Amino acid sequence: MRARVVTVSDRVAAGTAEDRSGPAAAAILLEAGFEVEVSVVADGVESVAVALREAVAEGLDLVVTTGGTGLAPRDLTPEATALVVERPAPGISEAMRAVGMTHDPRAMLSRGMSGVAGSTLIVNLPGSVVGVEESLRAVVEVLPHAVRLAAGGPAGH
Repeated sequence: MRARVVTVSDRVAAGTAEDRSGPAAAAILLEAGFEVEVSVVADGVESVAVALREAVAEGLDLVVTTGGTGLAPRDLTPEATALVVERPAPGISEAMRAVGMTHDPRAMLSRGMSGVAGSTLIVNLPGSVVGVEESLRAVVEVLPHAVRLAAGGPAGH
């Protein structure tokens, strides 16, 4: 299973900050058996939508974004994702927020979404390392099954 982690950050894209959340997500996905590559794009609807569409066109199984899911004016990752996703998968994002809120009530401010475009599963994660780790660990066990289903595999129930 091939995955891409897309870090969404103006500062990381400009080279003025280090990407810590992307590598954190990549490490968890590697542990789960995914082949992983990491990329960085600036905040904004167009930049994120282009990165997501490219991943879908490449036939990647999973794209995980980090960052841009909050309430700040430049946090537009969910809006970009909504332009690309054809079939929402809200339970994934709901599960991540639920786990996050057990540790920090501010997790409810995450507007991340999840869904399928073509046969690619797309999942938005928060931008903090702690948020990435908590959120991704909450759902990583079901991601291989979700990826198989998105690709048209058997449901197995």
